[in-house]
Amino acid sequence: MQLYELTVQETVQGVRSKKFSASEVFEASMAQAVACESRLSALITLTVEKGREQACAIDAKIARGEDPGPLAGVPVVLKDNICTRGVRTTAASTVLGHWSPPYDATVWGLLQDAGALLLGKGNMDEFAMGNTCGSSSFGYTANPWDLTRVPGGSSGGSAAATAAGYAPFALGTDTGGSIRQPASFCGIHGMKPTYGAVSRYGVIAYGSSLDQVGPFARTIEDLALVMQVLARHDFRDSTSVAGKGLDFSLAPAALKGKRVALVKDFEGFSLAGPIQEAKKRVLAVLKEEGAEIVEVELPTVARYAVACYYAIALSEASTNLGRYDGVRLGYTTGSSTDVREMFEEVRSQGFGFEVKSRIIAGTCLTDSSRSEEYYIAATKVRALIAREFEQAFKKADFILQPVTPELPAKIGDAHEDAIKGYESDLYTLPVNLAGLPGLTFYVGHSENGLPVGLQLLGPRWSDAELLSAGLVLEGYLGKPRIATGGVSE
Repeated sequence: MQLYELTVQETVQGVRSKKFSASEVFEASMAQAVACESRLSALITLTVEKGREQACAIDAKIARGEDPGPLAGVPVVLKDNICTRGVRTTAASTVLGHWSPPYDATVWGLLQDAGALLLGKGNMDEFAMGNTCGSSSFGYTANPWDLTRVPGGSSGGSAAATAAGYAPFALGTDTGGSIRQPASFCGIHGMKPTYGAVSRYGVIAYGSSLDQVGPFARTIEDLALVMQVLARHDFRDSTSVAGKGLDFSLAPAALKGKRVALVKDFEGFSLAGPIQEAKKRVLAVLKEEGAEIVEVELPTVARYAVACYYAIALSEASTNLGRYDGVRLGYTTGSSTDVREMFEEVRSQGFGFEVKSRIIAGTCLTDSSRSEEYYIAATKVRALIAREFEQAFKKADFILQPVTPELPAKIGDAHEDAIKGYESDLYTLPVNLAGLPGLTFYVGHSENGLPVGLQLLGPRWSDAELLSAGLVLEGYLGKPRIATGGVSE
């Protein structure tokens, strides 16, 4: 086995025991990234020197007999909307140019303290607005299992890099499914934590009441190891919740007697054949484990969640992106004759089509003449959706459902019908509206070689229980493997 193929747990054990060094792991991972990157385009920035310095520091700590941290010597890819001090952070947008933040996001600070090594910054949909990783100013990322298909989005670069063996784990952000959907498309696991469990400080915002940072990995145990590091209260983030003390030690757990629900209101919707087969397979595993399969109703979710989500997300995006004006940071233009013209040129040239479309829509939705009808109404529907989930989880411990209705589309085909693309998020975005945790887990591959995943949802603060259930399922379904889609030269 090559060093880049190791899991998080295997890497930490090997580095700590001096079976191999952190520097050797980093060089193996970097070599894999360099070999694949010309075809995959999963990264915006490779951090060769920074990663090497960090690896040497870990090796030096071990030589001195010091504790190198729970993630000692583990390479990581960070989505490029997570701020890294002194390292270019673009959110995949021209408007941020070559901006290097003067501070670290809390999540990156925690990972550094734990001994992780920065391999690079992952490609993404511009400002996390999209589900294909195709709206990036730095070009498309390809799916490592089929280079003609999308990896999902918006955290597509992070997911593709994990699946291709660049690093055993990566961080993404999930505003409406942007961790869970690319995890499914790329054949790995992905965790969207409970809103407030992981700090958002230093994460470039899309929709502030919806965004949440979470990990990708190739084993459930690795997700748990990373979540144990990330799930900390942060006083710098007003939405970070104190006093929860989540424990991700993954004590042995059984699914016997657990109530796993299907959503009655979703059962009539069409699903691609491989996704239907994956669902049948998982239900058979659950029954074999002694779980009780029940049914819950989410009528408001099924009917209004998509419209509700976009009314809120676009309104928040319009406000959040108002700060990019060419004055304080990022892209600017020298051809303007006055301030108004400068603002117009910077925002017209610096933002891509999808981002500009969402800013315009959000501005309309929050206009004083329309906000009561749209934005305020959406916040009320959101409360109803959260209440429906609360009622559903009185009847069930978990909810099982698809991640998307289709397998990944061909690159170029995904933008043919934007509304259809928005509607495909029905299974993921309600989780963000209600602030719930969600786990995408790998199920298998279709006949044409594309990976298939499903998702398990739980009530707020059931993150650890979700991972424990995922560990049981992984035992039956198998662990994700590194992609063999011809990405390495």
